[in-house]
Amino acid sequence: MIYNTLHNRWLRLVAAVFGELICAVGVRLFIVPLGLYSGGLMGVCQLFRTLMQTYMGLDFGSSDIAGILYFTLNVPILLFAYKTLGKHLVFKTLVCTLSYSLFYSMVPTPAAPIVDDYLTACLLGGILNGIGSGIALTCGGSGGGLDIVGLCLSKRGSRFTVGKFSLTFNFFLYAACLILFLPEIAIYSVIYNYFSAIVLDRMHQQNVSVEALIFTRDDQDKLAHFIMEKLGRGVTYWNGVGAYTGTDVHVLCVCLSKYEIEELLHTVHAIDPHAFVTMQEGVRVHGNFRRKLD
Repeated sequence: MIYNTLHNRWLRLVAAVFGELICAVGVRLFIVPLGLYSGGLMGVCQLFRTLMQTYMGLDFGSSDIAGILYFTLNVPILLFAYKTLGKHLVFKTLVCTLSYSLFYSMVPTPAAPIVDDYLTACLLGGILNGIGSGIALTCGGSGGGLDIVGLCLSKRGSRFTVGKFSLTFNFFLYAACLILFLPEIAIYSVIYNYFSAIVLDRMHQQNVSVEALIFTRDDQDKLAHFIMEKLGRGVTYWNGVGAYTGTDVHVLCVCLSKYEIEELLHTVHAIDPHAFVTMQEGVRVHGNFRRKLD
């Protein structure tokens, strides 16, 4: 079920939109009621909204224009990312950004905070936002904003992951909040963003590198051909001998993203049901390793 969802184009788009709904719910129900600020571009939009209300005397009624500002500011970012990320990812990002803006505007903010404790609210909101953003990114979409800039940097081989870039940008955003508002607002907003970034990096499977070793007694060329042609990954293999049975065995080594593991396992067991596979997550890969983000 999960395999089919992650590798069906339209189901992935639906899942990405659902991830944006989770993000909007986390922010509107747990963060906004306490007067805290989201990270990234949405945080900037919330900051602009507050400044316009406080210093310019503008009254937007019950509506929150941060969602509208967010979508508007994403347009030039998407135009910038078009060449780097390609039209397919940009299209899905446009759909996700529009969905997030609508959900953010539609989800009602509770009159009274659901959770009075700031730390608990930051934890719940951060987990929901990280999960939602991770689902969207894993399914080839993005809520826009800093996710797009982070993806461009990651695509170009930068050490910045999406989550790390978000943390760096938000340092300056929350520094502004510290100057303009009460220290508690900035501190708890940082805590919320930290939880969100940590969960995001764990959920974003294309961002997690995996080393897989495949032990098979069948024709290794068929497996190697699939990995190179279908997954676009390089393969190194050698011949070994099973110490217990004394029979020849072929060992294939490949590095790929966590997102691609399910497709690899699906094919390996289809070709050789008796194949033995070991995986190590979170390996550090340097050199010629292409990160697939869409």
